Parts: sequence; C-alpha cells; structure tokens
Amino acid sequence: QVQLVESGGGLVQAGGSLRLSCAVSGGTPSNYAMGWFRQAPGKEREFVAAISRYGRSTYYGDSVKGRFTIARDNAKNTVYLQMNSLKPEDTAVYYCAARWLAIVTTTAYDYWGQGTQVSVSS
Repeated sequence: QVQLVESGGGLVQAGGSLRLSCAVSGGTPSNYAMGWFRQAPGKEREFVAAISRYGRSTYYGDSVKGRFTIARDNAKNTVYLQMNSLKPEDTAVYYCAARWLAIVTTTAYDYWGQGTQVSVSS
C-alpha cells in the first residue's frame, strides 16, 4: 500500500514562492507516475502537474505553466512542486497522487495524500 505525505504548505504573499514535497512510502517510486492536484473551497479538484516514472516527461495545467515546476528524486522517495510567482488564485489544498506506471492529467490516480494548505495573500 503506497502512502503519500505532503509538506511545505503555508501562507505566502503574492509573488512569493513555496516548495511542496511529497514523501512516498510502501512502494517503489519508479513504478509510479506522480501528480499534483489542488482543490479550492467550492471548486472541483484541479490538475496542477504530473511527472513520469523517471522524470523524463512532465505536464502542467494551463494556469500554472511557466510558474510551477514538478520534479522527483526516486532515490529519496520524494516528489517536489516548486511554486513561483504565486497568486491569490493559487490558494487551495494541494494533493500529491500516485498512479501505477502511466502518467495522466486526469484525477485517475491510485493513491492520494491528505493534502497541504497553500494560502496566498494579496
């Protein structure tokens, strides 16, 4: 059973940066494509970024392209989301997710973390 634990969320001013981390345990990280999603109050869960098993391919949601970067270190069992030029509309709970083998940009992931709150003040 794969377990995912997010960290690194917090309160930041607009224009600032945060780096989220997702610790992966209970499985071999290189067997899983990884994704980041977010959900704001009253809104549906939104795709943010995804990375393939060995990091060769990455995908981003339109609203974060050019500002966010997803990366992974399989040796450290960790996936990262570097968020720059943050905007108030980036405020949401951010979730890490794992999917067996294939990378997708939908919510069709097999395992989910509990989420970490990111709040951006104007």
